[in-house]
This record gives sequence, structure tokens and C-alpha cells, in this order.
Amino acid sequence: MASPRFLQEADSISYLNQRQAAEIDEILMGPLGFSVDQLMELAGLSVATSIAEVYKPPEFNRVLAICGPGNNGGDGLVAARHLHHFGYKPFICYPKRTAKALYNGLVTQLESLSIPFLSVEDLPVDLSTDFDIIVDAIFGFSFHGSPRPPFDDLIQRLVAFGDFSQKHQKSPVVVSIDIPSGWHVEEGDLSGEGIKPEMLVSLTAPKLCAKKFSGGHHFLGGRFIPQYIADKFMLDRPEYFGTSMCVRIGKPPQVDISALRENYISPEFWEDQAEADPFVQFQKWFDDAMASGLREPNAMALSTAGKDGKPSSRMVLLKGLDKDGFVWYTNYESRKAQEISQNPYAALLFHWDILNRQVRVEGSVEKVSDEESEQYFHSRPRGSQIGAIVSKQSTVIPGRQYLHQQQEELEAQYSNGSLIPKPKHWGGYRLKPESFEFWQGQTSRLHDRYDCETLTWLIIYG
Repeated sequence: MASPRFLQEADSISYLNQRQAAEIDEILMGPLGFSVDQLMELAGLSVATSIAEVYKPPEFNRVLAICGPGNNGGDGLVAARHLHHFGYKPFICYPKRTAKALYNGLVTQLESLSIPFLSVEDLPVDLSTDFDIIVDAIFGFSFHGSPRPPFDDLIQRLVAFGDFSQKHQKSPVVVSIDIPSGWHVEEGDLSGEGIKPEMLVSLTAPKLCAKKFSGGHHFLGGRFIPQYIADKFMLDRPEYFGTSMCVRIGKPPQVDISALRENYISPEFWEDQAEADPFVQFQKWFDDAMASGLREPNAMALSTAGKDGKPSSRMVLLKGLDKDGFVWYTNYESRKAQEISQNPYAALLFHWDILNRQVRVEGSVEKVSDEESEQYFHSRPRGSQIGAIVSKQSTVIPGRQYLHQQQEELEAQYSNGSLIPKPKHWGGYRLKPESFEFWQGQTSRLHDRYDCETLTWLIIYG
């Protein structure tokens, strides 16, 4: 699931009142053919991916989902199931179970995963000792009146975690689904003493009360809303990127950059596990990166320096690997090409964050043969072939319209399917390794680092 890295300004999003929210649900489950369980599944997945975007295990691992008797509670049950598969350890408090097949099925699914169900009496007096995240899935936008037992007490226990400025470091964060429980769907926390969640995950579109949300993280999970709904209710919707099921609304909270850190948890990489041939070791790790689902595992940082010794770096894509080295393709008139002509040495860096791994490769660089460049050029999509001709890397052009005009002219010229000639200024380079370094992140900055030039272990501190 791709991460929602892009922001949507809060002022550019549409907000729904209670009547509109109910009407949209009726249309979705009526003329548009959605079932309740389909919408619940989409909502729960949106909640789980929002949580996973901000709160990473192992720092935030133990999740308590407090689920009410309605659809909001069902969203919480689904979210808990997905969080289990994402590597979290969920617990469920579901005091008032709904005797419908849909909800019974969700309970069965959770029980089959050995996810514990806790009664209200089983909950610790101090929730902060046992949980890192509490999912508020108690009441949704259709709730009316005052909360009844046991939910009134549960809501009050969540209120205690709402003062972010005074909150104890180990207190759990509260994540509310669609509406913070106890809030008025349009007017918000009328008493001023309600739940103040750190994260709100709005569904379909934010409700009016979300304008008064003051926590650090507001996400929207409504990618499944058809254009018909958007047009009928004149919804200004955010853009979802990649395969993301959620998108952030507004800016993230200010953070202390110096405090940003990950405590890597990885299998130990022992010296006797390393292949004698560094090419074989690289291929093993590259295969792992491919299998991980990482986007563009062949992306690598290429660092070069000209005769002035000033280094420059950029991301390029690995397009070939054999016993002779690492191959990539580019414009021979670009800055990197000019620097390589002046100083034919370079460094490559592969970073596979999902696996907590990186590989550094350094060596001499030479052009690949014209035959090799020609063969690769014609293996590319025709649009990429035209792009290689149009793109004058590292040069100033009048504007993007200039590129589009040239692209359209070339597309027309070769619209008959004739062979597109490889430009002389385009081709490949091969880096012949003189050294490899394999790095595996570990806890407390005691990383594994294997240098295949000196064949020694280095332990990095700090």
C-alpha cells in the first residue's frame, strides 16, 4: 500500500452535515449497489492504513479497538483485522455485540487470528500501561442522545489522553473513526470536555465537526466514492496517490528533526552468511528487494565528480547487472556525463528501506557498446524513445510547452510505426566495481556492515 505522502489543504475540502452523510450512505447502498460489508471493509482498510502511515511498530504496537454496536464499531473490527496483518498486536473491546451475520462474521475472523477480546471489566484501570494506540470506534455520525453505560465511562477514560501538551510520554494515542465519540456531528465537542483524539480518520468526506478537530493528524478515507456522488453533492475531493486508501488533510504537526529516528529490527547479517562473491551477495539482496514489493527496487543514487572535485548526486535506474558491472542509461550531454568524462569514477547507493538495507558500490565507469545501447533503446516503450530524443538534460529550455510541442511533432513523424533511431547523445554506462559495502540496520545503531574490499566487519555506533 503506497504511502499518502501528499497533503490536501483543509480549506479546499468539502465537509458534510449529518443529513448529507446519511443521504450519501443511502445512495451508496441503494442505486450504486454497495453492500454494508463492502463499505465497512473499505472504511476499515482506510483507517488501518492511516494508522500505519503515522504510528510505526514497534514503538506503537499494542492497539486497543473499542467498538460500539453500530457500523462505526464494525469499521473498528475491520481495521483491527488489517492492523494484525500489518504487524500490530490488536485487542478488541466489544461490549454490546450486534446479533447480525455481518458482525458475527467479523468476530469469527478476528478470533481465528487469535486476537484477544477483552470485556470492560478486563480492561486495566490505567489504559496507558497496556496500550500504545486506542481506536475510538464507538459512535458514528448517526448517533443521537447521550452515551449510555458502559460507553459513557469508556469515553471519559479516553478524555484523559486528550491534553497533548501535558500528556505523559507513554500515554496511548487516541484515533477516532469519522467522528470523535460523544461529539455533535456538526457542532463538535459542545461541552469542551470530550475526547480530543490525536488522529481523526474521516470517511467518505469530513463531517462538519472535523473543522474543530485540533489533533495532529487528520486523514480522509474516501477513495471509493464514485464521481456521481461527488457531482451530486458538489464535493471537492482530494487527490489520492498511487494505491493509497487515505490522504492527509492539512499540514502535519511541527516536529523536532533531531528527534526523528527508527529503531531498526532486522535479522543479523553474520560474516559467515555473506557470499564470497559480492556480485552473488548483491543479487540475493536485490531479489529480496524485488520480492518485498518495494517500488522501483532498482533505483540507485549515482554520485559523480568532475575535475573540480565537487560531487553531485541524482537518482537513476539500474538497467543491467552482470559480472562486468552495473549498467544505466542517460543523456551523454548531461552534467553527470560531463563529470564522468572528466573523472571516470563514480559511486552507487541502493537503499531498500523496507528491508533496512543499503548497498554502496564504487568503481570506474565506461560507456557500454553502441550495440548494447541500441538494443536497450529499442526495447523501451516508444513514448520513452521519443522522450530520450526530446529531453535535453542539464540544459535550459523555454518551458514545458516546448517539450510538449517537440514530443507531438515526433509522435506525428513516427505515427506509422517506423523505427525510431537512437540519438547519438544517448546511451549506457557501466560501473565496474572496485568495492562493495553491505549494510543491515540493527537496533540501537549497532548496525551490521560488511566491506567486501577489506573483508572485515565494521560495527557502527551512534
